[in-house]
Amino acid sequence: MPAGAGNQQSGTADSQKSALNEMAENQSGRNVDALFNVRLDVRVVLGSSRMQISELLELTKGSVIELDRKVGDPVDITINDRLVARGDLVKVNGDLIGVALREIVKDFISGD
Repeated sequence: MPAGAGNQQSGTADSQKSALNEMAENQSGRNVDALFNVRLDVRVVLGSSRMQISELLELTKGSVIELDRKVGDPVDITINDRLVARGDLVKVNGDLIGVALREIVKDFISGD
């Protein structure tokens, strides 16, 4: 992650939170801070594959399932099964992996 990227992301999150609070206060007179504690199911989708039941039953330890993506293709990021962003897999903190966001899906932000 580039130096200072964490601070930039924090600033972006703060500005988004402020914008949401302002919008909610204008519409309902209430603060939406409680919404920021709601947990969502976030998934990073590496790819998918279709196979017949007979092929599924033939899988053993060491079998390889081909996915519909190539190495280096962006992965999909979904929240509650809705596509919200795409990104690239990156190595973080030793053996852990993360996702560097490449694109935020426009329809997710606009609510369409």
